[in-house]
Amino acid sequence: MATDDCICKYVHLLPNILSTIRIILAPIFLILYVQDEVVWRALSVGIFAVAVVTDFFDGYLARLYEAQTPYGVFLDPLADKFLTFAGFICLPFIDATQFPWWAIGVIVLRDVTITSMRIAADWRNITMKTRWTAKIKTMSQMIFLYLVLLVGVFVSADVWLSRYCLQLLQSGILGWLMMLIVALTLYSGIEYIYVNKNIFTTQYDAKN
Repeated sequence: MATDDCICKYVHLLPNILSTIRIILAPIFLILYVQDEVVWRALSVGIFAVAVVTDFFDGYLARLYEAQTPYGVFLDPLADKFLTFAGFICLPFIDATQFPWWAIGVIVLRDVTITSMRIAADWRNITMKTRWTAKIKTMSQMIFLYLVLLVGVFVSADVWLSRYCLQLLQSGILGWLMMLIVALTLYSGIEYIYVNKNIFTTQYDAKN
């Protein structure tokens, strides 16, 4: 019985552990990707993939074992933001014209604003309302990032895919997709602020 209780305790900690691992992996991925050697870039994309997998499993385990906690609810999206920030910061190193710094700034500003709102909502004992557009935004960002990061690896390598990846990069399609991601990110942020405007307008019972 004691062993089962111990196992149960550690299982309930797993989602938060996985989120913490994702936060740790984000800067490691970033540092490796901006290196000139293709081997380091390739390794960093593998690290990025592992971090994305932890995102799936921490949510899955939290639901499976009913291990969702207020700390975990805050930590999971924070870990996602660390990872996406690291990914987007890498993009100008691939092509600063198609992935300009101002676009990265818009994405970062949106997420910092929403995170600040989450902190304010927690302080005021208010539950933030989530929107399906935010989930679509996160999924779209992850797919887009992995695609572009892989292109960044192959254009630096000498393999059969390199020519096709270079053509894709030079076509400008990825730049237009970047603008679409920025627009979706900005829209979801505005929607988030609108549906949670009660954070700024209602009376609250601050935590002691």
